[in-house]
Amino acid sequence: MRSFAGKLVRLVVVLLVLTMVSFFAQSLLPGDPAQLIVLSNDKAKIEETRRDLGLDRPVIARYVDWLGDFVTGDMGTYYRSRGGTPGEKVAEALPTSILLMIYCQIVALLIAIPLGVVAAYRANSLFDRSANIAVFLALSVPGFVVAYLLKKYLALDSRLLPESGWVAFTDDPAEHIRHAILPVLALVSSQIAVYFRLLRSDMIATLQEDFITMAKAKGLRPRRILFRHALRPSSLTLLTVAGLNVGTLISAAVLVERIFKVPGMGYLLVEGVLSREYPATQSMIALIGILFVLVNFAVDSLYSVLDPRIRHAR
Repeated sequence: MRSFAGKLVRLVVVLLVLTMVSFFAQSLLPGDPAQLIVLSNDKAKIEETRRDLGLDRPVIARYVDWLGDFVTGDMGTYYRSRGGTPGEKVAEALPTSILLMIYCQIVALLIAIPLGVVAAYRANSLFDRSANIAVFLALSVPGFVVAYLLKKYLALDSRLLPESGWVAFTDDPAEHIRHAILPVLALVSSQIAVYFRLLRSDMIATLQEDFITMAKAKGLRPRRILFRHALRPSSLTLLTVAGLNVGTLISAAVLVERIFKVPGMGYLLVEGVLSREYPATQSMIALIGILFVLVNFAVDSLYSVLDPRIRHAR
């Protein structure tokens, strides 16, 4: 209990520092933020924007006000009409991005875990060497290249799948899946490769342990040994990387959502940067960072569930 309370304290400190970095990063922009937003030499408009941004006040006071608004869900305003506030846009885009990342993680793990287990069991076999070559190629090709290739051959040329857009699951489940296939495939290829290589290496080491030798001596079936006894202790590293890869997925999703016109956080963030909506963009960046930290906090908390040795040590 004391350990968990300490984790919560560290979590709060990390989140506070993250919001400070997100806020003060705007001060590093060259030039006058108000003039960058206004995009004109209208001094009256610039001064009005400066007052609206609070640039005439101490930076600490501005941070405290911004943090109070951010915590209550107020993510600022758009200075160019977009048919809604940043908070409303984020409320629409965030579930789409989260769903897309969940799909990617599920698909990557469902493919990588069986492949990694079999490759470790048959180390140095033809299957193992072929799988390693395949994942090496997957890691070598950038995600945006995979996205463009998928779009060209599976959408534009063959018309098998829609080239862009997004349909909510509640509106049409079948069309939702069809529109999600290409973005998920574009994001998932490198994730499968990373998970496969990590799990294969850990499984090979675990299969040399004494408790595995004991299980074999008892006559247990190979499938039971692999998936019941060897996979669980080998999954800790995989769990850690799956949590850390949320950041990788977020950065990759910025391009993939743009390519396939998926109305998620990545697409919204790029639109905000291109339109110079810096106050709203800074709140979006802070929100994405907070989600990343919370996911890794949850992953760290799951360690004790997967490995009783960690729970007893605490």
